[in-house]
Amino acid sequence: MVSRYLSLVPLDEAIAIINRLCPPKPRAISLPLIESVGRVTAEPIYAAYSVPEAHLSAMDGIAVSSRATHGATDKHPIIIHDAVRVNTGNVIPAGSDAVIMIEDVAFEGGGYAIRRAAASWQHIRPVGEDIAESEMAVPRGHSIKYHDIGALAAYGITEVSVLSFSAGLIPTGSELVVHGTRPKPGQVVESNCQMAAAHLRSLGIQADISPLVPDDPDRIREALDAAASAHDIVIISAGSSKGTKDYTAQVIGELGEVLVHGVGIKPGKPVIIGMIRGKPVIGLPGYPLSALTVIREIITPVIKAAGIPVHPPEMIEAELTRTLASDIGTDEFVLMTAGRVAGRLIATPLSRGAGVQMSAVRSNGVLRIPADTEGVEAGDSVPISLNVRKEEVESALILAGSHDPILDRMADLLSPLPVHSAHIGSMGGILALKRRHCHCAPMHLLAPDGTYNIRYLERYLPGEEVTLVCVAEREQGVVSREGITFDGLSNVSFVNRQKGSGTRMLLDHMLNERGIDPASISGYDREMTTHLAVALAVRSGEADAGLCVASAAEIAGLSFVPVGTERYEIGIMTSDMDDPRIRSLLELIESDSFRSILNESSGYRTEATGIRQTLSL
Repeated sequence: MVSRYLSLVPLDEAIAIINRLCPPKPRAISLPLIESVGRVTAEPIYAAYSVPEAHLSAMDGIAVSSRATHGATDKHPIIIHDAVRVNTGNVIPAGSDAVIMIEDVAFEGGGYAIRRAAASWQHIRPVGEDIAESEMAVPRGHSIKYHDIGALAAYGITEVSVLSFSAGLIPTGSELVVHGTRPKPGQVVESNCQMAAAHLRSLGIQADISPLVPDDPDRIREALDAAASAHDIVIISAGSSKGTKDYTAQVIGELGEVLVHGVGIKPGKPVIIGMIRGKPVIGLPGYPLSALTVIREIITPVIKAAGIPVHPPEMIEAELTRTLASDIGTDEFVLMTAGRVAGRLIATPLSRGAGVQMSAVRSNGVLRIPADTEGVEAGDSVPISLNVRKEEVESALILAGSHDPILDRMADLLSPLPVHSAHIGSMGGILALKRRHCHCAPMHLLAPDGTYNIRYLERYLPGEEVTLVCVAEREQGVVSREGITFDGLSNVSFVNRQKGSGTRMLLDHMLNERGIDPASISGYDREMTTHLAVALAVRSGEADAGLCVASAAEIAGLSFVPVGTERYEIGIMTSDMDDPRIRSLLELIESDSFRSILNESSGYRTEATGIRQTLSL
């Protein structure tokens, strides 16, 4: 029987073990100044000479002895015959200790008429005003910026001593293919090492990725030994979960020592921490979000402790929109989208699946649920560690509700306005709007009287004033590979939308009209959260048919048999209509260019696009 992990080590202890037993040790190397931007200084840098090296004029004018100007007034000007004309940057001649701007003097009586006494060192840049010879320009541990390069060049610096920190990254797994290759069934594009290398390089660290290594202990041993010989830290991806072909821990133990196998974090629990040749070896789990957590929560702090500057993330306090349960004994890290709605910051958790990389793409922050708690409640104020600038959170437009592929086009057209869309179904969107967890709620809820959306708003938001804005009228239909009709659904496998979605409610309405028991539909309980997910499940052969919009079927290249046209609208609290983010959205929806995009896509009608209804509920 295969065991899962060894006993879990707390996160802080795991980091301490690395820093105590095998901290990475950067080396000092010399680089030409121009190549040092982004690198970290290994020692202080001192000016080779003073800047300026002589007293210089700071203005266009005349250089004078200040003593010679004493007593000068408008009524009794002093005529100076030995003043020297200077321009900005000229060396001050001997015997002069002041510069008078040229506009403050007049040429009279064969000399310069001075009508105001000059102060000693007036308009003069003294020797060493910028920096004195042997004065420190930057300390050790300084991350060199592009503007530092100009200053250091001016101070006579041609070479700088910087920290050289290199990481060797080893992707393992016989199922892996290089990125840029379309994977076949059973294959996976290697992305974890690409992600880790990108992060390390952003910190000024050299990151070298080895060729793909198959699940062969001898090949893994060879790659690990070479990486530990050449680099300061080794990161090996996959092979950490104690599966039947996971050889990483075994090989690390043969070449060195396994210090930790299993850390109390989620995702990322199966991480391996080892030591080879006195250098740390980190075994990343295969799931992308598990790997991301290990990179962010273990590797980054270790790098920071080694002297590489790492800027701490900005933090905010935000109201949690959904209750999150968590296991005692593990620190759980949940990716979030945060934004300011109705005057307060709110944060919504994204999918917690360890393989869902789009959660990372869509996130703008991370919530840490401590190991000693069983979760956090909706409405709690929680600390969010941001992975963007706080300004992006403050300016984000938050949508929650029904999915449509056109939302992605809208987000693209609204750029650089950050847009975050949660596909939680039309009913979920109405409830999010009611709780002020979003700015806008896309919806298409069919009522028994044949109207869309209004009856549900009346039921769930009584006393509120809501404005409905029509995005488009769109076709819903049966998507399949073989032209299956609605009446043929009882004879095929089906993939459904989630409860509370308008598409699910449309399906139930049509089944009820025909007297069809949902239980007779094979796959009725299998749910997807987007139209595209339904279409792609059909294309992959996981199901024979599903219900989705025409544009999703077109994207997937599948047959589409329409069953009806519905009104796809966005609900907005009327009090928010003057919000700049909402105004930008409305301007887009009402634009001719947006109508053109809809008309070029399958299954949309634009006669009602942009029409507003303000409802006092």
